[in-house]
Amino acid sequence: MKANGKVIVVTGAGSGIGRALTLLLLSKGARVAGIDLNAAALAETARLAADNAADFEPIEANVADRQMVERLPEQVLARFGAVDGVINNAGIIQPFVTVRALDYSAIERVLNVNLLGTLYVTKTFLPTLLERPEGHIVNLSSMGGFVPVPGQTIYCAAKAGVKLLTEGLASELMQTNVRVTVVFPGAIATNITANSGVRPASTGAQRHGAIKPLSPGSAAEIIVKAMERNARQVFVGRDSAFMNILHRLSATFAARLIANQMKGLLAN
Repeated sequence: MKANGKVIVVTGAGSGIGRALTLLLLSKGARVAGIDLNAAALAETARLAADNAADFEPIEANVADRQMVERLPEQVLARFGAVDGVINNAGIIQPFVTVRALDYSAIERVLNVNLLGTLYVTKTFLPTLLERPEGHIVNLSSMGGFVPVPGQTIYCAAKAGVKLLTEGLASELMQTNVRVTVVFPGAIATNITANSGVRPASTGAQRHGAIKPLSPGSAAEIIVKAMERNARQVFVGRDSAFMNILHRLSATFAARLIANQMKGLLAN
């Protein structure tokens, strides 16, 4: 689905990949409803949109709140009259601790935002998308959705759920006008750690990983290109593409490699 002339909902539009997606889509002639918890961040996205700001509708909402999400289609339709696409980008990580040490409030928050939030937005907008000549759903999973990351086990479980949710939807919607894409970002230079309320990773652990994060703008270009060519899946970043191949060759070796990279960061 080409972006030009389409109305697209982007969650997490206040920062990081979501902001980059919003600005890119606007530059390509789309109209965008940006969803985010942070009203000030949405206002900054609108400011950065500059001449395209008239085609941007900021909506403050929590994707983990089902009742709030179910009011979104009415708001977007009132502003733009249609919805052609949804990009589920909003997400948070967990504290860098083992499952044993992770409290249930953190577990529920990560699952609610990453998995249930994606489900709520998708299910809520799907009837509207099915009424359009063509529609598209883009769900952001993660490299952690197919390879385990110690200290991010619940986050990975949620993103693995997003992977299978998206793949299941693609099969269910095969005979409809709605296409579906699942995205697997690797390391991206965003402020997800701060937005998640998690302490930053130690400098030593970051050096050990030796991964140069991809910029949000570069990630957005890859994601939008995948949407426009109706790709079923896309790996964002060389690390994600490499780990996909390695995981297919040897899941055990891939898991050990990631575990070694996490040394010095993981708390018990």
